[in-house]
Amino acid sequence: MLHVKAAIIPRPPESAQRGALALWSRCRAAFALVCALALLTLAPSAARAEITILAFGDSLTAGAGLPEADGFVPQLQAWLQKHGQRDVRVVNAGVSGDTSAGGLARIDWALTPEVDGVIVELGANDMLRGLSMAKMRDNLGGILDRIDAKGLPALLAGLPAPPNYPKDYQKAFKDAFRELAEAHQAIYVSSFFAGMSGKGMKQVMAMMQPDGLHPNAKGVAANVEAIGPSVLKLVKRARVVAKERR
Repeated sequence: MLHVKAAIIPRPPESAQRGALALWSRCRAAFALVCALALLTLAPSAARAEITILAFGDSLTAGAGLPEADGFVPQLQAWLQKHGQRDVRVVNAGVSGDTSAGGLARIDWALTPEVDGVIVELGANDMLRGLSMAKMRDNLGGILDRIDAKGLPALLAGLPAPPNYPKDYQKAFKDAFRELAEAHQAIYVSSFFAGMSGKGMKQVMAMMQPDGLHPNAKGVAANVEAIGPSVLKLVKRARVVAKERR
């Protein structure tokens, strides 16, 4: 039988042990410093917060009658990403059937701390129900007051009154949105149906759902394309606000 004699490894002198420990401590400290610098380098992109835009409106904002992906908010989200705004999140705060009074009643709790900018689209149901235009103006003004009080930028989208309404009413209805936007320094979009404007009746109806009130997916896409550049202005203002707050 082969017998192997175990080798006895001499214990290094105590001074050598201390030297090795000191070297290991220096290496560990250097490694920690490298890791810290790497984290600092990555921090700006990793910690960059989202820009949150609140889409506050009625069924036109909510996407009534459409699959979720075809609604205004998802299509606007996709449009913004396509145009380089990948850190922007659009929150759907549309309530079908809502009037300007309903919007005023819920705006305070809709303006959560993460909101950086607001799209306001209300007034269609006031018009369709024959509610007071003066009251609608007051309600929309109150909504914009609440947004202003939070120091947030807003985009106010107007709506065209149907052509069978009196000419004076059509003008007054349109002017209400423009004047409110000017008074509150909000970005003004003259029509939430901007992508469907200037087209013939046959083309317009091809962009509408059977109810004749809400755009279909094709109509929403056209409207988003038309409104998109104004939303980019809102996002630019929202970035300033977000930078100041954070």
